[in-house]
Amino acid sequence: MALHLSAQNPVVEQQKVIISNKHGEKLMGLLHDNGSNEIVILCHGFRSTKEDDIMVNLAKALEKEGIAAFRFDFAGNGESEGSFAYGNYWREADDLRAVIEHFRAESRAISAILGHSKGDGKSAVVYPPLMGMDCGNVFADSVAKDIAVKSHLRWRWIQWQALRGDVVLLYASKYQDISTIFNISGRYDLKRGIEERIGKYFMETIKQDGFIDVKNRTGSVIYRVTEESLMDRLNTDMHKACLAINKDCRVFTIHGSADEIIPVEDALEFAKIIPNHDLHIIEGANHSYTSHQTELVSVVLNLMKATLQREEGDMGDSPNWEIG
Repeated sequence: MALHLSAQNPVVEQQKVIISNKHGEKLMGLLHDNGSNEIVILCHGFRSTKEDDIMVNLAKALEKEGIAAFRFDFAGNGESEGSFAYGNYWREADDLRAVIEHFRAESRAISAILGHSKGDGKSAVVYPPLMGMDCGNVFADSVAKDIAVKSHLRWRWIQWQALRGDVVLLYASKYQDISTIFNISGRYDLKRGIEERIGKYFMETIKQDGFIDVKNRTGSVIYRVTEESLMDRLNTDMHKACLAINKDCRVFTIHGSADEIIPVEDALEFAKIIPNHDLHIIEGANHSYTSHQTELVSVVLNLMKATLQREEGDMGDSPNWEIG
C-alpha cells in the first residue's frame, strides 16, 4: 500500500510516496514523475538519505531526459520508519523489493536500479588503539576527516563507511527480475575496511560487550553496532551473490580512481566475476565524486541511453534522448 502526496515543481511533477515494506514500516520516497512509463530506482548509501547529492543530481538529470526517477529512504534512515542497523544488507534488498513491486503494480517499467555506497556526509570514528583503553564508546563526527586528534592519546579520526551500493547487486542475485544494474563505488569484499578503520581490538571489544555505540562529539549516540549487525556484514558474501546474478542482467560498475574509502581494485573484482558486466573508471574521482558529479551523471545517462536503445530497438514512445 502506498500514499501519494503531491509537491510542487515548475517543470516536473514530484510526489512524496509512502510505501510499506514487508515489516509494515513506511518507506518515504520522492518520485520525479514526468509521465514516463520508464522509471529508475535510486538507492542511497550508508547513513545517508534520498537527499544525498548523487541521488538528487541523478534524479534531476533523468527527469530532464524523459525518464521518471524514484529516490527513497531505506528503513531506519531519513524520513522512513524503522530502526537503523549496521549491516542489514539483505533486509534492505527486501525494502527495494517493496519499492519495485509498488511501481510494477502501477504498470511502470523498471528501467534500472542504481545504488551508491555512502555518498555525502562522511562520518568519522575516534577510537583508542591501545589495549586496556575503553573501546565501548566510539565517537563519530559527520564532518570530520582523517586527521589526528590528540597525539598524546594516540587517537585518530577515521572515516566510517559501509555499503548500500551492494544492495542492488544482492537484490539482483535474489530476485532475478531486473535487467540493468548500476553499481556505483560498491565494495567487493565486505570483510575489508573494518579492522583498519575501527582498530585492532574491535572484534574483541564487541565480543566482550556485545555492541559498540557510535557517538557524536557531544556524546549523543548516533547508532549502535551490535555483534549481530556486524556479523550480518561479515557473512554477506558479495562474490557468491554476484555469481548468482542472471547472465541476462547487465551490470554497470562505476568507480572513482581516487576513491579514498573503497579502492578501485574492488571494481576490478566485480568485473572479473559478473559475466554481463561493463566497467567505467572515472579518473580522479573520490568516493563521493565531489568534483566529478557532472561526469558521473553523464556516464550514467549515456549508459542508460545505450541500454534503452538496445532493449527497445525502435525507440517508439521511448524518451527523446539528447546526450553529449
